[in-house]
Amino acid sequence: MSSATSPSRLSKGDRLFLTAAIGLPVLALLVFVWLPALASVGLSFTTWDGIHLSDIHWTGTENYQQIFTNYPPFWPAVRHNVVWLLFTALLPTPFGIFLAYQLDKKIRFTRFYQTAIFLPMVLSLAVVGFIWEIIYNPDTGLLNSLMGATGSAHHIDWLGNPDLNLWAVLVASGWRHTGYIMILYLAGLKSFDPALREAASLDGANGRQTFLRVVFPALKPVNIIILVVTVMESLRAFDIVYVLGGGIGSKPGMELLSLLITDNIIGESSHIGYGSALAVVLLLVSLAAIGAFLFQTFCKEDQ
Repeated sequence: MSSATSPSRLSKGDRLFLTAAIGLPVLALLVFVWLPALASVGLSFTTWDGIHLSDIHWTGTENYQQIFTNYPPFWPAVRHNVVWLLFTALLPTPFGIFLAYQLDKKIRFTRFYQTAIFLPMVLSLAVVGFIWEIIYNPDTGLLNSLMGATGSAHHIDWLGNPDLNLWAVLVASGWRHTGYIMILYLAGLKSFDPALREAASLDGANGRQTFLRVVFPALKPVNIIILVVTVMESLRAFDIVYVLGGGIGSKPGMELLSLLITDNIIGESSHIGYGSALAVVLLLVSLAAIGAFLFQTFCKEDQ
């Protein structure tokens, strides 16, 4: 009769390695994410010029009251963030899914197409902004050159016109976002059971019906990830607008919550309390949007 073997215990070296591998990222998360977030919540109820700690004065909810009543850029920024979300959800995201579905059919030069479409995602949003700044240049830009408007009196100032600049930035952001969604959905399609497609084909379903009634519902976890990514990318949009907008101080028509936060915290006239309150509002909006959707999704799964 064999004796029961005792479970193996980790050596001292293994314990040290696991402690470092888990503890250091957690410590970095606490120091660089959660502590600043909690500090922002506390500072949102104060007024501070950002220099001397002795100048921090408690003001209660005054910052929030001024944001919603006497702070004009707030509501245009909210409206532009909503436009950003709707544009990203209705155009680049479905187009990325469409490209992924087409490239999953193993057509010729699939690898080349994947690389070309995903290439903007390799670049930072700041670099993407510089690329599109060259394209949108009113005097020597590629877009005006193609339209024959370069150097003429009728050239289009894509980034200076308040009626056009937000849409110009959205096109630049969508160019990058499409490749990201394509790669995410391609990864989901690679794990999809091909037998389900064959069964749908035998039942007489065409390609569109197979995707809408079989493939898309089966990839629900990937769809949730894509939706969360789309919402978060839209709410935290900053880099590309910062570059195309010329830095701190939003151009008319390009106001976003992230830019307002940056402008109030590190702008020429520093208002740490205002900026922190705006950051808290953005955090609550993000948590509410993602939390409501996830709660509804998981409740349906339980039922």
